[in-house]
Amino acid sequence: MAGGKGAGGFLKLAVVFLAILAIGIGVFKPLINAQRLGLDLKGGVHVLIQAQSTPDHAVTPDDMAALERVMRDRVDQLGIAEPVIQREGSDRLIIELAGVSNPEEAIKMIGKTAQLEFKTSDGQVVVSGKDLKDAKAIIDQQTREPQITLQFNAEGTKKFADVTKKLASSYPYGDPKRAIGIYLDQQLLTNPQVKEAIPNGQAIISGGFANFEEAANLAALLRGGALPVPVQIIERRTVGPTLGADSLAKSKTAIIVGLIAITLFMLLIYRLPGVVADFSLIVYGLIVMAVLWGLKATLTLPGIAGLLLSVGMAVDANIIIYEHIKEELRNGKTLRAAIDAGFKRAFTTIFDSNATTVLAAIVLYFLGSGTVRGFAITLSLGIAASMFTAITLTRFLLHLVVGVPAFHNLWLFGVKEEQIPAAARGEI
Repeated sequence: MAGGKGAGGFLKLAVVFLAILAIGIGVFKPLINAQRLGLDLKGGVHVLIQAQSTPDHAVTPDDMAALERVMRDRVDQLGIAEPVIQREGSDRLIIELAGVSNPEEAIKMIGKTAQLEFKTSDGQVVVSGKDLKDAKAIIDQQTREPQITLQFNAEGTKKFADVTKKLASSYPYGDPKRAIGIYLDQQLLTNPQVKEAIPNGQAIISGGFANFEEAANLAALLRGGALPVPVQIIERRTVGPTLGADSLAKSKTAIIVGLIAITLFMLLIYRLPGVVADFSLIVYGLIVMAVLWGLKATLTLPGIAGLLLSVGMAVDANIIIYEHIKEELRNGKTLRAAIDAGFKRAFTTIFDSNATTVLAAIVLYFLGSGTVRGFAITLSLGIAASMFTAITLTRFLLHLVVGVPAFHNLWLFGVKEEQIPAAARGEI
């Protein structure tokens, strides 16, 4: 019998419910506003590029790594915050630029051939990317400083030998005119001084690197500039900001209408436990949005669909639990005993149901790409949050409810008195 708790139980329940409401009202909107939106909600450009193998050279993982760095560098030049650049398969790269103001300029920048040039101080191009065979970052065994090794092909070796010989003999070391600037797409990467003539086509760039990672990034850009395979845009899609805003507005409307419908359904069908389920959904929503914000995830339309589906599964879990509780009450158990037995009997069903859905989401994540992966991630995240709120929070709140004598009427739990065995009526 929980009646001994009396007003204290009601006060505790009221404090918990008010706290959930206050946190929900105060945190929900900032969390939603802080979410990163994909280009289908914000507008932008989706480009799929493919590296082309040639008879002399097949595309390698190193080529793709270099290509990814070159593309990221180009996107940075556009001033776009938080772009999505990811590989698809062995030779494709997906680039999504949400909120880009000039799609044509972005596509033009992405699609052009990487142009690596070695220039003297007067702007003369002395060696180009096609002359560079390889570039690697290493650690000098004597100084322990990071440096980059360059290796030129036969033609590049001759060009580089001629220009370094000329610069070394014409200007003293330290003179700006003795430097050879290395440019990628007209952007200066580094401007090293020539110490001496280099006749063998193997040069070293040393000094000026803060750490090995900085040297490795520059080496990757140099390799990208010398990428021996052409790149082709095989898919381009532009989503206008108006269309994206319209999609976002419709998504918000769908979410609001869906949540109101779920809330009313739970209240009408399950009464007091329905109220508890609605408060659990508030916490569920807070957990999901906070995790998405913490992971800096990009929310897309398929991602929203995954969230809505997980909301439905969260409600399903509560419904399974409540139906078992009602069954236990009809068998004559007290409220507390019925709640404990209902959760115990429902757990296996809920776990099995969610496990199969998570399994499907895992398959979607590893076999899908782009927005399909976003759907799989939000669905899995939503299921994990719903399991937590349904199994722990809902149970905790129901026990608080039972601690208030005024809420012991079984009608409030969706059970009629005549459904209770005569011997058990009136017991709690």
